[in-house]
Amino acid sequence: MHTLIIGYGSPIRGDDALGPLLADRIAEQVAGGGWTPDTDVQARHILTAELVADLAQAARVIFIDAAADTAPGALRTRQLHPDATALSTMAHFHDPRELLAWCEGLYGSAPEAWLVSVGGAAWDYGHFDLSPAVQAALPAALDAVRALCIRQPASTHG
Repeated sequence: MHTLIIGYGSPIRGDDALGPLLADRIAEQVAGGGWTPDTDVQARHILTAELVADLAQAARVIFIDAAADTAPGALRTRQLHPDATALSTMAHFHDPRELLAWCEGLYGSAPEAWLVSVGGAAWDYGHFDLSPAVQAALPAALDAVRALCIRQPASTHG
């Protein structure tokens, strides 16, 4: 099963760097053969419309991001579904559910999708280090992404 992992966030905004940082770590492990076959990893500053073509090629996508609406260091994993009403600011980034809806509309289907997030504590500009709470949550976040990669897809009834 082709899995696409996309870690996104700003590397110059403290805990917002979680997504790309974790994606880079996973990419190193994938290159070393430590992950399931057919796994691609992208570290992105923002989610852009160009990702829709990549989503269309994947059976599963796992987004990784820091969360401002979650307690610092708390890990959250949730399944995402296409949602055309999940409008983005367009000036900053696209919501993953919006990209999934575009994928569904343009390509006729969207991959199984998940969001792994960790609550952040520090978001100030020019701050390149993760807060202690987010740093401590990295192993659990890595384990959550790995578990989703090896998870069997939900069966479809049709």
